[in-house]
Amino acid sequence: MPPLQDLLDRLHVVALPMRVRFRGITTRELALIEGPAGWGEFGAFVEYEPPEAAHWLASGIEAAYAESPPARRDRIPINATVPAVEAAEVPAVLARFPGARTAKVKVAEPGQRLADDVDRVNAVRELVPTVRVDANGGWSVEEAVKATSALTADGPLEYVEQPCATVAELAELRRRVDVLIAADESIRKAEDPLAVVRAGAADVAVLKVAPLGGISAMLRVAAQIDIPIVVSSALDSAVGIGHGLAAAAALPELRHACGLGTGRLFVDDVADPVAPVDGFLPVGPVTPDPARLEALRAPADRRQWWIDRVKTCYPLLVPSIG
Repeated sequence: MPPLQDLLDRLHVVALPMRVRFRGITTRELALIEGPAGWGEFGAFVEYEPPEAAHWLASGIEAAYAESPPARRDRIPINATVPAVEAAEVPAVLARFPGARTAKVKVAEPGQRLADDVDRVNAVRELVPTVRVDANGGWSVEEAVKATSALTADGPLEYVEQPCATVAELAELRRRVDVLIAADESIRKAEDPLAVVRAGAADVAVLKVAPLGGISAMLRVAAQIDIPIVVSSALDSAVGIGHGLAAAAALPELRHACGLGTGRLFVDDVADPVAPVDGFLPVGPVTPDPARLEALRAPADRRQWWIDRVKTCYPLLVPSIG
């Protein structure tokens, strides 16, 4: 555990502009930690309360002060990420993910209709062979049954990610549909991240480094899961994406493309963007460009907000890291 002041002295707060609205935001704020072992990232979304955000801070500290685990592979297959855009915008979005053979499509967006989801998914199918969708827990069981039927009428889905909010709902839905169910929030936001697996509520586990407290914590969870794992980002900067790639590289087995291509959703990032090659991203540490850090620096009041947040989360780190 580094001293708090050492942590604050190493903090860089940035605001990354986004190409399209995603998770309801158009600017992604986060704090980077320039540590002795590399760069860490603390990017808990602003609405998250300190007990949840502390896990993200633990992840950033681990990355900045500890070495990454040994890699078993040097490149990771990634999926394209398609926000809840109009179907006509899909080709432009997919063009940012050259070579991707899998696409994750956001569905169940508030204010949109199921027909919008179907149109978007079908537009993706015309360009990418494997399609998965992510509802972020936005459906009831009955809505998910109806949506799954509509979304598979014109072609298969690899899986439906977090169609419903609770473990019980996921388990019920899994009994009622033929499509594979993936769990995301039911793992990363749960007091017990293994509960969804024990309940037989998912076929695929989506794991994210930062919400689980770091690479080592994610790998401990992964070691106790007997279903396929997909490593995904939490709308990370290039630094956080590097951590996700390192985690995916350390897994004993990796059957599916990972959701680590979300950097393509930013107008600008803290490091030069690395374009996927044949749908793969290379594994390796990321060092921010000083000029980009300066250009993307958040306003003084927002920097102070993140400093105050670190001070609030810091005392909660022992249970996060332990």
